[in-house]
Amino acid sequence: MDAVLTPLPPRDAIAALFARGQRLDPEFSWLDTWQQAHARSFTVAKSAGFDILDDIYQGLVKALSEGKTFRQFAAELTPLLQTKGWWGQQPAFDPLSDETHWSQLGSTRRLTTIFDVNMRVSYAAGHWSSFERNKATRPFLRYVHLEGQEHPRPLHALWHNTVLPVDHPWWSTHACPNGWNCHCTLQGLSQRDIDRLQREGEKLKFEPVAGTMRKFVNKRTGEVTTVPDGIDPGWAYNPGKAGYISVVEQDLARKTGSSDWSTPAT
Repeated sequence: MDAVLTPLPPRDAIAALFARGQRLDPEFSWLDTWQQAHARSFTVAKSAGFDILDDIYQGLVKALSEGKTFRQFAAELTPLLQTKGWWGQQPAFDPLSDETHWSQLGSTRRLTTIFDVNMRVSYAAGHWSSFERNKATRPFLRYVHLEGQEHPRPLHALWHNTVLPVDHPWWSTHACPNGWNCHCTLQGLSQRDIDRLQREGEKLKFEPVAGTMRKFVNKRTGEVTTVPDGIDPGWAYNPGKAGYISVVEQDLARKTGSSDWSTPAT
């Protein structure tokens, strides 16, 4: 009798999504929650006033745990969101301006973004957990820009095959995903892996490609930050490491009985 292989759920990725789900944070704009803060809370823009944030979160947990596709995720969630009124153009209250604006709420396009972002950052956290566990034997990371993308980003393609130590500061701003719909990924390598790739003809880069920075003004807060060219504003951090740290902090808080795990350590 042939053996039946059953795929195992991505436990580290699920743990990262679970950690974010311990604090549901309705927001008006994606600009209201910035970079690393996303690792400590689960947010959906313009969800305030609608009883849907936990529904979306639970749908994502189910999809990640059961390996569901976006079509399956959307098919199950869409009728519920429509029943609760979170669909199409609807009035949404902005607490920052104290005004109500007609805004796009639920749509297939929005659900696509929600699904894609949350799956990618959860898997990135799972990958980073593996990088930390195996750092002694696989001390390097390789930036991989997947070929055949419909809309490739020139700078992401330029970063392909960059190989640096796991703790190199470049990963603090360039670790994947580093933009909306970014399909790049990271690969842990040993020295033997590096030697093999070079024998196979891969042109590896052992120094970061020189880049430039640009200013970004957060129109919600007025805060001015600098963002590396090629990185979308709000993504100039390490989503995988931030998610991994959140899981570690939550585990520590559970063991010590602390309830303030969501506050970043100083």
